[in-house]
Amino acid sequence: MERYFGENTPKLGFGLMRLPKKEDGKIDIEQTKQMVDQFMAAGMTYFDTAYVYDNGDSERAAREALVDRYPRDSFTLATKLNAWIGMPDEESAKQQFYTSLERTNAGYIDYYLLHAIKNENIKRYDELHIWDFVKELKEQGKIRHWGFSFHGGPELLDELLKKHSDADFVQLQLNYADWENPSVTSRANYEVARKYGKSIVIMEPVKGGVLANPPKQIQEIFDAADPNASYASWAIRYAASLDGIITVLSGMSNMEQMENNLSYMKDFKPLDTKEIQVIHHVQEELGKIKSIACTACHYCTEGCPKHIPIPNIFAARNKQLLWGQIESGKQSYAQAVEGKGKASDCIACGQCERACPQHLPIIELLKDCAKEFD
Repeated sequence: MERYFGENTPKLGFGLMRLPKKEDGKIDIEQTKQMVDQFMAAGMTYFDTAYVYDNGDSERAAREALVDRYPRDSFTLATKLNAWIGMPDEESAKQQFYTSLERTNAGYIDYYLLHAIKNENIKRYDELHIWDFVKELKEQGKIRHWGFSFHGGPELLDELLKKHSDADFVQLQLNYADWENPSVTSRANYEVARKYGKSIVIMEPVKGGVLANPPKQIQEIFDAADPNASYASWAIRYAASLDGIITVLSGMSNMEQMENNLSYMKDFKPLDTKEIQVIHHVQEELGKIKSIACTACHYCTEGCPKHIPIPNIFAARNKQLLWGQIESGKQSYAQAVEGKGKASDCIACGQCERACPQHLPIIELLKDCAKEFD
């Protein structure tokens, strides 16, 4: 018998946000099929996509690589309704569900989420009556469970879980680097969710890939503890070791990442006491390093009037801040802005900051990047 909803779900989930791409920028369906096959063969079952991922191509890829090739009861599928990108009206927002159902051909959705809720967009979900809509979908059997992905603070989360106590689960950004991050408040959000007895799906356990290749001083700590363990394994196992977790999403982009994740998650073992001490040491060291906490979700680039590739610029700057790669950072910046807006082109309209799940001061950060690069 489960102690909490989703306890027996395999603890690695396949995030379909960063699927492999071909040279033309389209999702590589054949490689995605191979990854799905490997994932399913290992006994994993949870797949996560969203209406807005890759302009709908992620949901279509889920159909081609998964739904059309496996029995419907052999996997669970999560997707999301986004009420703020593009500012849809109520009818358009609700239509997203039916479009997702058509794209995936799934028949029903196992886990349906209100997407990326935070202080800046919560009114949209209220005004468009989306909460009542998803509850109706569950009553109609069109979805099995509903919840929301969350990028706000513990006060808002507490308010939402008090108001919507029938939510089955929440999806939170939890990783060892953001555990005490005042912008992300991973620990505080986790504690609020568990206070209300809510099960949790974890997103960004590797912080957009940053924790798969951490700074040198962090690598040295992990290597001393276990030279055979990948850096990503420490991050994902840390997240999966928390209580109340349904699964931990990993946005895998190639077979190498898939095989590495399965090597330690197929027969998952929670971190032991010594390993937890290693994580605590790493957290202390990370607190001493200055960097830009961007996860490259690209929400900030939607609607940027100057078409500034913000995540790519921040990645170039982090090469300098984290690795001391001054010239490499400059080269990456030049490549990133070729044919697009530069950091100095920012007009401080603020749309990027309103969209950022990490609540980064993007305008000020771009000014810093402009001083360095432009």
